[in-house]
Amino acid sequence: MNKVTVQPALLELKDLRVAFAGQSVVHGVNLSIQSGERVALVGESGSGKSVTALSILRLLESAQLSGQVLWQGRDLLRQPLAEMQRIRGDEIAMIFQEPMTALNPLMTVGQQISEVLQLKKGQARRDADERSVHLLSETGIDDPQRRFGAYPHQLSGGQRQRAMMAVALASEPKLLLADEPTTALDATLRLQMLSLLSELQRKTGMAVLLITHDLALVRHFADRVAVMEKGHLVEQGALTAVFTQPQHAYTRKLLDSRPSRDGLVPADGTSKPRPLLEAKGLQVRYPMATPGFRGWFRQHHFTALYGADFSIAPGTTLGVMGESGSGKSSLAQAVLGLIPFEGVLSFEGQTWQNSPARDKALRQRVQVVFQDPYGSLSPRMTVGEIVSEGLRLHQPEATEPVIEARILDTLAEVGLNSADFPDLLNRYPHAFSGGQRQRIALARALVVNPDLLVLDEPTSALDVTVQKQILKLLQDLQTKHGVAYLVITHDIDVLRAMAHQVMVLQAGQVVEAGSAEQVLYQPSHAYTRSLLSAFPDE
Repeated sequence: MNKVTVQPALLELKDLRVAFAGQSVVHGVNLSIQSGERVALVGESGSGKSVTALSILRLLESAQLSGQVLWQGRDLLRQPLAEMQRIRGDEIAMIFQEPMTALNPLMTVGQQISEVLQLKKGQARRDADERSVHLLSETGIDDPQRRFGAYPHQLSGGQRQRAMMAVALASEPKLLLADEPTTALDATLRLQMLSLLSELQRKTGMAVLLITHDLALVRHFADRVAVMEKGHLVEQGALTAVFTQPQHAYTRKLLDSRPSRDGLVPADGTSKPRPLLEAKGLQVRYPMATPGFRGWFRQHHFTALYGADFSIAPGTTLGVMGESGSGKSSLAQAVLGLIPFEGVLSFEGQTWQNSPARDKALRQRVQVVFQDPYGSLSPRMTVGEIVSEGLRLHQPEATEPVIEARILDTLAEVGLNSADFPDLLNRYPHAFSGGQRQRIALARALVVNPDLLVLDEPTSALDVTVQKQILKLLQDLQTKHGVAYLVITHDIDVLRAMAHQVMVLQAGQVVEAGSAEQVLYQPSHAYTRSLLSAFPDE
């Protein structure tokens, strides 16, 4: 009788527990990864995903670890520091979420790859440099010889992520830990990076543990899925089984978190409302330094946006989509009057005068909510000070009781009630979650009763369940107040849920525009179709 040989796991976590100052954050995780396998660890922020991954390499100095982390049969929690330093990068490598902070800004990307090869593989400087150029080429960076000498800030987000991947793969690891490796990238770049990672994984035979909250990426990449909630591993299994027949309520909640279109849909009547905002031939150019003698006499410009025509009616949403460098941010800044522009930009007859005094009235009518709620809120100001700032500027005659009542009403409207948050107005932003901070940012904009809100990637920094909550809130506010939205995003699901009209930008040009139904479901331009292919409507 033939015995079935069971292949030992490459990595096996047995009852892994992580605590900080006696407070447990990861509770008895059991997970195994086989050689060449692709496993996704999913969950919301605070679920313990990243802490679990960092604990594998013992990168959390202040953490108390217990249980076992078996690497090819050896417990990494019992290995001396010198052995862990050898294993890190050599046998187990890691790609971090934000390459700009993970890469050394004082070294070229080539030097950082070469350094790994010299330290881990003992290669000579010249051989390591040659191998580094080859690795940059393998990860899809154009002109790798020139990029070898570039510093991280001289590369785009996608190029930096590729460079970091080259650093991680330099020592040919057996396991790659990828912690939210595509969060900061556009939709098409996300799929490119995932496709590249899949190709390199097949070529090298390494295993990959993908840590993410993006379920669309998991569908494209993983063989197996493990779901974490509040430090507990609540479900794991084959990709198809978990996605089609989830057993745990939390897994079902994650899978049901795709934004839905429940907001205001304008009637298809014959009468057209007068536009709130109208742009004709809107163009944005930036001055460019020209090297040499000729640069002294002739000024050159880089055109970020070429002659865009669009309008936004009261109570409707215009969604603008496109990759990084397409001109989305320049368009938003022009609408907000933050940069010079050419062409016509009219808010019911008003336009920006490039004067704080003359633009004050228009500033009240046009407000903005930024991508990162933590970065856009002053950490030195309380919630009351943050939300009241615009009100005090635009309504200086208002008394303190009136201001406080208005602030509390607006915060309650965005879902932050003083009854649920004691001493709400005196708290600071760090005391709130990401979704709650975004609600504070919304309250700050809404408190002055604007006619138009510019929403710059309003949900990209949030977990999937929180994204759905914020989008539902925006839909409700639009229905209630008739406020118009200009939504800048690369997330097609956000546009499917929010937009009435959609405009597609490519390299500063408007390549397609029309109703959301037409552009998102029957696109005529090849570029639009390529963007939509990254977010199939399932």
